[in-house]
Amino acid sequence: MRTANREIDLLAKVLHNWRLHSSAPTTVRCRLQGATWNHELTSHSGCEAEHWTHQQPEEATSGDPEVLRTALIRESAERGRAECIAKIQTDVVQLALDLLVREPDIEGFFGVFAKTLVEESESHGCSVWLIDEDDRRCDLWMAYLSDRLYTPKSADWNTLAVPRESMADHLFNFAQGWRQSVEYRGDDPRLPEQVREFNRLAGVDVVVVAPLVLGGRNLGWVALSTYSIPGCDGQWRVVLLEAIARQAALALHHSRLAELNRVEERRKAILEERNRLARDIHDNLAQGFAAILMQLQAAQREVRNLPVTVASSIETAVALARTHLTEARRSVGTLRPNVGNGEDIGTALKRLADMGQRTTSLPIDVIVDELPRFGDGVEREIIGIAQEALTNAVRHSRARRITIRASTVQSVGFRLSVADDGRGIARERSTSGFGMTSMQERAERIGASLTIVTAPRNGTEVVLAWEPTSLPTQVHVAS
Repeated sequence: MRTANREIDLLAKVLHNWRLHSSAPTTVRCRLQGATWNHELTSHSGCEAEHWTHQQPEEATSGDPEVLRTALIRESAERGRAECIAKIQTDVVQLALDLLVREPDIEGFFGVFAKTLVEESESHGCSVWLIDEDDRRCDLWMAYLSDRLYTPKSADWNTLAVPRESMADHLFNFAQGWRQSVEYRGDDPRLPEQVREFNRLAGVDVVVVAPLVLGGRNLGWVALSTYSIPGCDGQWRVVLLEAIARQAALALHHSRLAELNRVEERRKAILEERNRLARDIHDNLAQGFAAILMQLQAAQREVRNLPVTVASSIETAVALARTHLTEARRSVGTLRPNVGNGEDIGTALKRLADMGQRTTSLPIDVIVDELPRFGDGVEREIIGIAQEALTNAVRHSRARRITIRASTVQSVGFRLSVADDGRGIARERSTSGFGMTSMQERAERIGASLTIVTAPRNGTEVVLAWEPTSLPTQVHVAS
């Protein structure tokens, strides 16, 4: 993995300066208006906790040199701490910019950040937990432990000894951690028992978790596991973790946007190719078959008393031309279903049934109940599946009747059924063939479930079940 060595070195120097300034706390004993306190200050960062023996007076007496000296030390310490934090944040931004150029892959980007966190903070390990697109759960996405980076692509990913489920559940359900960083002791009672046991065995004393928040939305968490640390070391680790979490959230967001754009570009490219094929079939094959059919029919009208064999051959040619013309037009309709131009699903299903009955004497019933609202592109895929299922039934089922039914399920879901009472589909063919594959791919694109119920001599039913948050496509074959 390539690393941004220059930026990492700069960041290391800043962290070294923080440690250097934090290494020699100075005890200042002051007297102010009769009150006495012990105040531990670090020479530059000022991050050690204050300990008062009495309540701090509201104002300092300007005439007391000792009080003024203490106030100046505190102000200098706070200024130094703020400068150090600003420097850390600036260097992390520079590191992120450099990594975006050198590590265009989001896993490589996070991998370098995780490695930097662990090495520069002298920690036990770093893990990244991401929330899924539906905001329903989170899971471990990446971990850096024992000088190794683990991702789902790693061969030993499943052997990673991290209590994934228990920690993921805790992160997702612990409300405080959705908007701000949380610091846990290794045996913190807020953590699940499995996580506490893991920390005990690994010698982890502190776990700091920072949310990946961007624009009010939490994308996940970065967790840093460390050994026993003094107060100042703990604070600069939190500062470093939060700075990296901010840049990581931005990078993750842009990576997801880029992936969505790539998916959309692929979808557009596929649609354009389908339209091109539809135009070619319509302009060449369909028009060619239509012209051949017209010429043959003209020959039948103009020439009378042909020999029986010649007349029979012309009749066969007419039938073939008509059949292939119909198939060509059906292919055009499959490639470019007429949905999205003001035609709802009910109207489209009735149109498909009318088109189907032009090529068969089979009765085709269409039953449409009240339907839910659909997202972008969902209607097009549903009509494509309906058309493919209807085409298969007309061509192969040898049925006496075909029924298309569309209905709402539990107010938000949708169910489409295309059923026939024909001969059924052979089990080995029920999930194979171009038509079956096409329907499966369409269902997958909208996150629907496709079920094919068939049995010899008992007909076939193709059922599509869709919900706005349905599970990934599963194809079932029931006998």
